[in-house]
Amino acid sequence: MKTKYPYVLLDDKGVPFIEGTSMKVTELVVEKFAYAWSPEELHLQHPYLSLGQIHAALAYYWDHSDELDRIISERLKRVEGIESKVREEHSPLLSKLKAKHLM
Repeated sequence: MKTKYPYVLLDDKGVPFIEGTSMKVTELVVEKFAYAWSPEELHLQHPYLSLGQIHAALAYYWDHSDELDRIISERLKRVEGIESKVREEHSPLLSKLKAKHLM
């Protein structure tokens, strides 16, 4: 579905992505803030994206930051939960404690 932002479309679930790619706006934004990358650095890291596409995606983000920040936060919480579960399941110490019924 089209948006008023050039190069930014919404998929069937309403998730904004950059037209002609599989890059979600949230993925680009997370990289921008995680690494303090400028649009030019984002372009160097993703040469298949034009600066116009990057600027349009960032403009979309700034106009919808509350909603997209919530989505990013929810995803981070899910990842942290998965990481915690994996660490717990694969911790040698925890495995030994469980084997001795100490946990």
